[in-house]
Amino acid sequence: MDSIYGKYECTLDLIKEMIEGKLLEYQESIFEASGDNGFEHIASRIKTDESMREKCRRRELPETEVSALVTLKDAIGIRVVCSFVDDVFNLIDYIKTLDDCKVVEEKDYIRHAKPNGYRSYHMILEVKVPYEDALGQTPGKYYVEMQIRTIAMDTWAALEHKMKYKKDIPNQDLLVSELKRVADELASCDLSMQTIRDLIG
Repeated sequence: MDSIYGKYECTLDLIKEMIEGKLLEYQESIFEASGDNGFEHIASRIKTDESMREKCRRRELPETEVSALVTLKDAIGIRVVCSFVDDVFNLIDYIKTLDDCKVVEEKDYIRHAKPNGYRSYHMILEVKVPYEDALGQTPGKYYVEMQIRTIAMDTWAALEHKMKYKKDIPNQDLLVSELKRVADELASCDLSMQTIRDLIG
């Protein structure tokens, strides 16, 4: 079976690298200005053919390039992990200044955590590129899903993800409440660390 991304599959890699390049430029500019890092690390991926097809089926969408690259907007995913909460929002401000990127959706799960305690900042970027897109337009538009969070938020999300796929966990309700408690404690630590950083100046 051919890839659901068809002839646009190679373009996804180019766009992922382009966004990563812009993030690294930001990192360099912050380091030159202050000696600090703008963020700790980046993780990125192209959603696999199998995973994208499964999502199309779940959403009752045809398994086509348009569904994968236009209707659904997470074929390219980039997660940026920062040390401090302020770093998260500084990076968001920077992303919003990029000429060829437009924020088409954003969800602030840092100020408004999910009921289970999950915290992160989500953005969908519409990226304008000099390549044809799935609608046959040149220049084309592609979408990138971004998650920006602190180390503490990332640690919690990784653990919660592991727990979610465990079968037959005893004391499920207790586990959920404990995860929520830990999420709140980590959020409190993030605020304390930010305060200490601000005091240091």
